[in-house]
Amino acid sequence: MTFNSDINNYLEALRTQRKLSPHTLSSYGGDLLTLAGFAAASGTSPGPEQVTHFQIRKLASQLHAQGLSPRSIARKLSAWRGFFGWLAEQGRALERNPVDGVKAPRRAKSLPKALSPDDAIRLVGQSTPGRDPTDAQQVCNRAMFELLYSSGLRVSELAGLDLRYAQQGGYRSLGWLDDQLAEVTVTGKGNKMRTVPVGTHASQALRAWILARPAPAATADPEHQCALFLNSRGRRIRPQLVQKRIKAHGLALGIPANVHPHVMRHSFASHVLQSSGDLRAVQEMLGHASIASTQVYTSLDFQRLATVYDAAHPRAKKRSGPA
Repeated sequence: MTFNSDINNYLEALRTQRKLSPHTLSSYGGDLLTLAGFAAASGTSPGPEQVTHFQIRKLASQLHAQGLSPRSIARKLSAWRGFFGWLAEQGRALERNPVDGVKAPRRAKSLPKALSPDDAIRLVGQSTPGRDPTDAQQVCNRAMFELLYSSGLRVSELAGLDLRYAQQGGYRSLGWLDDQLAEVTVTGKGNKMRTVPVGTHASQALRAWILARPAPAATADPEHQCALFLNSRGRRIRPQLVQKRIKAHGLALGIPANVHPHVMRHSFASHVLQSSGDLRAVQEMLGHASIASTQVYTSLDFQRLATVYDAAHPRAKKRSGPA
């Protein structure tokens, strides 16, 4: 049996037994042919039994050096691991699966996207163009967007807010406003409860919304009766609708970013950290269990400073001619 024959038999087994799609089979086939080509160049022929753990590590390293992404390398390793596992099931003489213990390179952590302070203020401070700013939905949007940016809430925490703390029947508030609109208490990940300040502009927007807030649906249960933010049917707003509204609002204002609720959370954290430098305070307001999750915003701050430096410092500017 040649290496290519083994690959073809394995792909046929995947097609008939696991019912994989043609697209997935094609991807697996390409990954396995990469392995076969490397084995042939290394003198491992004709079958795959001679492929070693060291050779798999070497091939993964070569692919990484050629610029292949960690995600793609991980996919290839998975395909190869499955192939050798299948060979073992067929009774082939393999001492071990040579892919076991080989890991793809770590993926670089992408930094969270944050709006500039000017764009964030424009997003929360302006009504949607062409819409009546006194319309109930616009008043609701303004209050939600201001609160997202003011307090760094997750969208689920925002949607879960009640007008005030309530406990009736089997219902108990997991998030609520205080009576003076100066802070909100929310329940975040891991059922961890925290209290976060509410800024002046967000408090004003919340007061306007509470005055304009329609009566909840008469048939609604306490979860909806107590909700701070309601949809057009008088029921608690859902995170998906908040996402839809803020994205549409950002597009209408022409903000050059993919605006969604978590961008507002990132913007809150980045801007507070830039102004205060107090990492611990930002950690507490975001509800991060570990400060390592908050430290990513120091990278954003450094990027901003580096951009300012490159734009402003005479020795940092690129010159078109000789020095």
